[in-house]
Amino acid sequence: MTTTALDIKKKSYNSGEAARRRPLPHILYYLFMIVISCFYAYPILWLILSSFRENREIFSSPFALPEQIHLQNWSKAWTVGNMSTYASNSVIVTSVTVAGILLFASLAAFSFSKLRFRGSSLLMLLFVFGLFMPLQSFFIAQSYIFEQLNLKDSYMGLILPYIGTGLPLAIFLLKAYLDSIPKELLEAARIDGCGDWRMYGRIILPLLIPNMATVGIFSALNAWNELLLAMLYIQDDSLKTIPVGLLAFSSRYMTDYKLLFSALAMITLPMIIVYLFFHRYIVAGLTEGALK
Repeated sequence: MTTTALDIKKKSYNSGEAARRRPLPHILYYLFMIVISCFYAYPILWLILSSFRENREIFSSPFALPEQIHLQNWSKAWTVGNMSTYASNSVIVTSVTVAGILLFASLAAFSFSKLRFRGSSLLMLLFVFGLFMPLQSFFIAQSYIFEQLNLKDSYMGLILPYIGTGLPLAIFLLKAYLDSIPKELLEAARIDGCGDWRMYGRIILPLLIPNMATVGIFSALNAWNELLLAMLYIQDDSLKTIPVGLLAFSSRYMTDYKLLFSALAMITLPMIIVYLFFHRYIVAGLTEGALK
């Protein structure tokens, strides 16, 4: 028996009527989500407001509105803290890291999902183990290797470990989606004469765009905010990234909080804007491939 258009309209009408007869759960749900959103949004709002205060206001009335908007805090934090150098270094490291992760992860996911070769299961298991290994478990050996290869105090000293630590999750997410793609699609491409590289460029990459957006955002956030390796491998002030540069606003005996909050606001807002712009791709990338 086929489903007619009238049956579909009746079902949608009945579901709409059922939703209208249960307004209280929906109201409670939205109220709960508004409260949760406020809990997450308030610290960001407080950070931005504190960046326009003087240190005296931050300590005397931390939760009140600023008595006066001090816009010079942002410009002073940018110049005194040498934020232009740190920001450009973070942009370079983050951009190359994200590009490397997307390239290598998409190639590996395609190989593990659609190509059969000896040892693929073992290699994939090694990448899965990478999801559970903390950074502190290997950075001593890594630091020794980088010392021998003269990679410290260079961009590659940060880019290589960032790519290495970001690949396991990226491969796992991209492979999960590629596993849901019917093999008949690739078989038809092979019949038409597509080789592996052409299939990767013409078919796999366009299909992976939503998932690659998800992986790219997560990788960018991790590389942008990473502190431990940036402190260990970079001693040259001209190569330091933003998380290390923020330490310049704190000394052994005091911290200039108004400049610190201004610098934090300047580096936090771009990431929030990027996330808001790509959030629908992130949700789509996490849900794609969840069901076959």
